[in-house]
Parts: sequence; C-alpha cells; structure tokens
Amino acid sequence: MSETSKYKLSSLSLPRDLKKLSINEANELCGEIREILISTVSKTGGHLASNLGTVELTMAIHRVFDSPKDRIVWDVGHQAYTHKILTGRLGDFQTLRQDGGLSGFCRPDESVHDAFISGHSSIAVSAALGIACAMKASGDNHHAIAVVGDGAATGGEFFEGLNNAGKSDTNIIVIMNYNEMSISKNVGAFAKYLSQMRTKDSYHKTKSVVERALDRTPVVGKPLKKTIRSSKNAFKDILLHSTMFEDFGFEFIGPIDGHNLSELERGLLAAKNINGPVFVQVSTVKGKGYPPAEKNPGEYHGIGSFEIKTGNPDVVTSDSFSSVFGMELCSLAKSNKKVFAVTAAMKYATGLHTFAKSFPDRFYDVGIAEQHAVTFCGGLASMGYTPVFAVYSTFLQRSYDQLIHDLSIEHSHVVLGVDRAGLVGEDGETHQGIFDVGLLTSIPNTIIYSPSCYAELKLCLDRAVNEDGGICAVRYPRGSQGYIFGKPTTDYYYENNSADILVCTYGRIAGNASRACAVLKNKDIKADILKLVRIFPISDEIIDIFKHYKAVVFFEESYICGSIGEKYSAVCPNVIPVALSGFIRHAPVSTLLDENGLSAEKMAEKIEDIYNAT
Repeated sequence: MSETSKYKLSSLSLPRDLKKLSINEANELCGEIREILISTVSKTGGHLASNLGTVELTMAIHRVFDSPKDRIVWDVGHQAYTHKILTGRLGDFQTLRQDGGLSGFCRPDESVHDAFISGHSSIAVSAALGIACAMKASGDNHHAIAVVGDGAATGGEFFEGLNNAGKSDTNIIVIMNYNEMSISKNVGAFAKYLSQMRTKDSYHKTKSVVERALDRTPVVGKPLKKTIRSSKNAFKDILLHSTMFEDFGFEFIGPIDGHNLSELERGLLAAKNINGPVFVQVSTVKGKGYPPAEKNPGEYHGIGSFEIKTGNPDVVTSDSFSSVFGMELCSLAKSNKKVFAVTAAMKYATGLHTFAKSFPDRFYDVGIAEQHAVTFCGGLASMGYTPVFAVYSTFLQRSYDQLIHDLSIEHSHVVLGVDRAGLVGEDGETHQGIFDVGLLTSIPNTIIYSPSCYAELKLCLDRAVNEDGGICAVRYPRGSQGYIFGKPTTDYYYENNSADILVCTYGRIAGNASRACAVLKNKDIKADILKLVRIFPISDEIIDIFKHYKAVVFFEESYICGSIGEKYSAVCPNVIPVALSGFIRHAPVSTLLDENGLSAEKMAEKIEDIYNAT
C-alpha cells in the first residue's frame, strides 16, 4: 500500500465500509490483500494461486452486492480467502487451516457470509438456484450469486444447474471465473469454447440498458455512467453476445477483465439490475501478483509452507505415496501395453504427470468429472484395456452410482488409485478420505488393498493391474511413508506370540500399532499383531485367526459405519472396532489421529484397558 493511502483493511468495518471507497482506494486494498495472502499461505499452506486470481473479483462483488442479504456461493471454497478477509475474519486469518482456526473452505457455521459449504466442485449453481428459489418464495428480492471457476464447469452438475437456473425466473447470477485452469490445465470442448469466447467482439445489449441500470444505482451509479459514456469501446469490453448461455436462458455479460475493478463493477452492476438469470464471464490470471504462482499455477494451487522470496516449498513432493504410485504405474505400463491412466483434473496432484509425459497416447485427463471418468474407464475395460483411475478418496464418492452400474455389474476390470485415503489434515471435513472403505465394500466384485508403505504400494498396484479382475482399489494416504512394520506383502503380515489379545489394523497406522505393542511389552502386557493389506473381501483365513483370541482390537483410519472392523465384528463377537465417527475437523494429521484414538499412545491405552478387562 502507498504511504498516501487513506485506508488499511484493519481500519475498516468489513464488508460495509468497502462501498465508501473510491476505485483507487479499493485497488490499493487489493494490493494489501495480496500481501496478506502470500504471507499467510507461506506459513500455513493452502490454496494460493486460485485466491491471488480472485482478489479484484471478490472486492467488486462485495462493493456491488450486500452480503449476507445477497447470498454468495463459492465453487469451490478454496478461492474464497479474500472473501474471508473482507467479511470480518481479517484478525483471524493467520489461523487459516490451523488447529482451532479458520477453515480453508467456506463454512456457514464459521460466518453468516458463507452461504453454503463448498469443498467439492461444480455444486455452486445448483445450491445458488435453491437459495434463489427460496428467496423468491419468501418475497426476498436479493440475489443468489454463484462464483464458479472454469475448471468446475467441466463437471456435469454445473450444466444440470444451468439447465434449471436459466428457466427459473429468479435473481440468480452465475459468475464464471475463467483462468484456463482448475488444478491442472483445463481440458475438453467447453474449455476451448470459453477460450474462443474470450476474443469474441460483439454487443450484448444497447448502451441504454446499462445506463438505465446505473441511473437506479445510488452513490456509484452516476460516476460509472459518466465513465462509460466517455469510452466508445466500454461496451465492447464488457458486454457481448453468447449463443450458448442465452440458449440456456441467461442474459450474458462478458468477458470482463477480472483484474480491472472498474470494469468488474460496471459488469456486476449491470447484472444486478437485470431481472432474471444472468451469466457473467470474468477473465483472470491464476496466481496474479506473485510471479512463481503465475508461472506455475498448478504447483501453487494447493501448497504447503514455502519461502516467499524464492517460492521454494518446504515439502519435497517426490517423497510421497502419490509420486511412488505414478512412477510404478509408468513401470507397469512399459511392459503392459494395455495399461491406461485416467485422472479428473488431478494430473500433478495424483502423480500422473510422469505417465502423461511418457505415454501421452494412453493418458486421459477428463476434467473435474469423476462420474464420467468411471464410466469412461468402463468403456476402455469393455474393449480389453486396463484403465487405472487415480482419484482422491473424497472425490471418488461422487461416482458411486457409476461404480455400481457401469463397472460392477459388468465385472469390468478397472483399477482405482484411491489417493488421500484416510485423514488429510488441514483441508478438513470435506476432504477427509474416510468414507471410501464403506462405499467400496458395499459394491460387489470389488477388491481393496491398503498398503502401509511404498514397497507394498508397488506390490499391490502390480497385482491389481496384472492379476486381479473386477474393481480393484489400491488406497493410500497423503504424504510420505512413516514407520515401516512387517514384511511387505499383498495379503497380511502376522506376528503370533501366543498372546490373549490380537491387535489388527491396516495402512498408514500399522506402524502406530506396532509401536503401541512395543510400549505394552515394557509393561509385561503381551499382544499379537496382524497387519492386513488386502482388506476386502473379508477373509475366512483371517476369521479363523481371530477366533483364537479373547479379544481382537481392530484399529482403522476409516469411518466406523461400514468399516472393515465392523464387518469382522459381525461374524466374530470378540472383535472390537476402533475407528472414526462423524465428520473430522481440520487439524494436523498427528493431532487428529491422537484425538480419535489412533496414535501409538492412544492405541496402547485402549489395548491396556481391554487387557485389564479380559
């Protein structure tokens, strides 16, 4: 901010005071916001590039509209950091994604300005339309505003929402933030269509439409009208015709320069004064204002802490389950020409960028469209190929029907690389990968592996690709491997010391279980341990082992309803499941494991209690 600036964010009552500022003052605040975003995310980690790209857009929305009376739905909430800053959370912003601090996504229980929870893509138009219809039914003339990234427009629900919103006769405004990126580079026909529209140069409506709208807008209307009249190209810059969106039933405004606050406010004021559905296209640069993020927006989409001056992240991403998965899949593809790789806009995040470079003819990024991805894999499998779909656990939930209807019934051989399985930490409730086990085990013809280390991940992926049939899921956690316990295998590892209690677990927390047993051994408490790797289908061999014990304590980094431990307890009354309940808040993974009884210390306490009770 310049020394002559009259205002700083901390001196304002936000968002109310934003409307009092001149354009120059508001632009200076945008500079201050970028400094806050870079400084904070460099310490806390989070979504940087997407938020740097929406600073002016968010400022304009809050200057033109009246939140929370006008309801803003962000799709996805990872681009709403500036929204948080401008709605009374500036003082707490340094706690972003920290234990007990602000969420990295929108949460209505965090602020009245967060109209709808949004951690998954392509939902904003549907949610905003529901809100708009409710407003109309109650006689409320305020607006429901859906802010959608163009990456989210690759998801089918976006178009389902548009199809209904365009004919709704409600005050819904859809703002498309076009930056040619979701997490990876956008793909598909719609991305090409938006790119072509960016250069289109035709009029949407006559000049008088917007001038009449500005006449009805207090305070800022007349100055903006004067500015528009002074520029013969103003309407060419912000208003153009778009057959596609008009065919959906929307009035269309755009494309607007998303970093020009004056243009943004003119366009949004016009949208506000049109009765009925309006679609506004805004063009932005992802990572705007921070050169490393502008150069590599994919790398700075979701990032750990980093050094601001150099842009170097603290986390070495090559040491992770995701990168090992990607490299091993490349190795398998060299010897097996039938192997294809599929991702839903997650080429880098799931470690498939190496595969994409090595085997471009066998790699498909389908955009943020998990349902399509699964059925697409089914089509490949029907022709004798072996598709491997790499997807976050939390996003696999979106394709449940397709897994049943388009894969399982056909007994199609499709491999799922279920990334971020288990607790993911700071991304919180919407991203914790704790439901995939219950989801997948309810589907016939499904095999699930849960490796605990890199060596097991390689073995399981090889077996899933080259030996198994049906749906084969290999699930693995975020980040790097920890304490390695037992011989790597694709079945199970069993240490039998003739104890009365057996500890059973799988995946990342197997190391914690081993350490817990070592702690108890020092207290003269014996417990045998069994590490499952092929966790489903339920094994008769494992049931026979369980029957020899007074108690089997089954620790599991999964939602308890539908968990593996629960399934074994249904046939073995001596099995005691210890798993996760409900939605899990955002905090470091180590903290969450401890809170939920899955750290080595808490496991030892639980085992000791059961030992003393038997």
